Amino acid sequence: MKRTNLILLFLVLSSINFTFGQRKKKNPVQIQTETIAQKPKLVVGIIVDQMRYDYITRFWDQFGDGGFKRMVNEGFNCKNNHFNYAPTSTGPGHASVYTGTTPAMHGIIGNDWFDKESGEDVYCAGDDSYKSVGTTSDAGQMSPHRMLTTTITDQLRLHTQKRGKVVGVALKDRGAILPAGHAANAAYWFEGGENGNWITSSYYMDKLPQWVVDFNASNAVEAYKKPWNTLKPIETYVESGLDANNYEGLFKGEESNTFPHDLSAIWDQNGQFDILKSTPYGNSITADFALAALEGEDLGTDDITDFLAISFSSTDYVGHFFGVNSKEAEDTYIRLDQDLARIFTALDEKVGKGEYTVFLTADHAAIHVPSYLMDSKIPAGYLDMKGMKEKLSEFLQYKYGTTDVVRDISNFQVFLDHKILANLDINVEEAQKDIAMELLSYDGISQVYTAYQMWENDYTEGIPYILQNGYNQKRSGDVLIVPNTGYISYSRTGSTHGSPQIYDTHAPLLLFGKGIKHGSTVNRTEIPDIAPTIASLLGIAFPNGTTGRPIVEVLEFK
Repeated sequence: MKRTNLILLFLVLSSINFTFGQRKKKNPVQIQTETIAQKPKLVVGIIVDQMRYDYITRFWDQFGDGGFKRMVNEGFNCKNNHFNYAPTSTGPGHASVYTGTTPAMHGIIGNDWFDKESGEDVYCAGDDSYKSVGTTSDAGQMSPHRMLTTTITDQLRLHTQKRGKVVGVALKDRGAILPAGHAANAAYWFEGGENGNWITSSYYMDKLPQWVVDFNASNAVEAYKKPWNTLKPIETYVESGLDANNYEGLFKGEESNTFPHDLSAIWDQNGQFDILKSTPYGNSITADFALAALEGEDLGTDDITDFLAISFSSTDYVGHFFGVNSKEAEDTYIRLDQDLARIFTALDEKVGKGEYTVFLTADHAAIHVPSYLMDSKIPAGYLDMKGMKEKLSEFLQYKYGTTDVVRDISNFQVFLDHKILANLDINVEEAQKDIAMELLSYDGISQVYTAYQMWENDYTEGIPYILQNGYNQKRSGDVLIVPNTGYISYSRTGSTHGSPQIYDTHAPLLLFGKGIKHGSTVNRTEIPDIAPTIASLLGIAFPNGTTGRPIVEVLEFK
């Protein structure tokens, strides 16, 4: 009996062990590995100078499948993307995209600005402590030294122990230099005039690499010395205004601002190779050179992430000259779409499809030509800046007995002379208020703010929020002026930008490639969000002045 019970106990225990063993075998513990970061072989940052968001939707039916449509259909579209500061211009725009912050932090408060220390105007990328490379002119005396914070490209160089390459390319020097950052391997820009060569600064190197020398010696740029006609039949360009109108500029030597534009016939009158900048051919030249850089610098050929920063400048030149509603603007974007497709195809072949990441945005948008808006019965106009300055001088003479209390008026800012105010025993804050109130009474002026308001308040929305993000305590002026919506200080032909108004702030943001989800959002995103988004994707440190936030909807970690 006792033996029988022992046998039964043994069988029961054996059964339990067998069952438990089977369960363990059937259900092993699953450990999922988290992808801590993506490692694309190459990141390509594209800035389209003066691109409004609605160009994507306006010209959608004119685009092919390989450019803008590919980015939207394969990637992520941020439809409500904005600059959160003013002035909305090229230098601050390029700096803000790549630093992840605003002029309040990175210090690039304009393309040019009045320097309060030297009392002179300075250029955002100018630096005469370096020499030109590739030209005998001073067009290469440049560096990023006025940008006070690091860029996403700088952080990539630091993270990879400088093994990851960074190269910047643009027609405009500032469009290449600021995105490439402080620690870049190279930045190249285009010198027009009689040369039509790509150049750089001794900040980066002592002589041009052989592949750049070869490109300059080739016929690549000279091939664009040809008539500019519409790529497609002009009657299909229904998303723009009449070809013949009073809202466009006129090339020197032309009798009409209509297509075709015979560039060879007006070559010398318009600065020779400089005229190519104001045509879509300038973008094609940029694409040609960017592809040469891809090959010449061996970008994206190993597992260490490289970065190619491209800025297409001709869209800005065309917009300024012909306006955002011109046939020329439509043709420029149709051709840019083809250049983008060319670049993406080359990336597929050289780097590998799915092995690179691309983002595309703008450095600012632009306003419709106000004279066109006025003729369309839409509120708009032009500021009489000369008359405004004369009127202000009369006020200063009456109020203070001298006009010397104002050192400079530029970029819609008034710079006061604090030493003279002190000598006259005039309180700076009171002077700012008095001058602000005077300016507010002028025609075409919507709002005026003082530096003390920028210092003492923390604005979170509206125009003052945008102004405060663009206000740098050491570099900005004492009084900030906001024109009426639709009003500009510019010629009566062509479009411009620079204001805190929505037509200047609403810009595209498209991303696609490795680590990017497919989708879209109408939630508000801001320009400083781009750099921390890319940093999060790469798993590297944010630029050291970052105020933006990663756009979580965009990123995909498998």
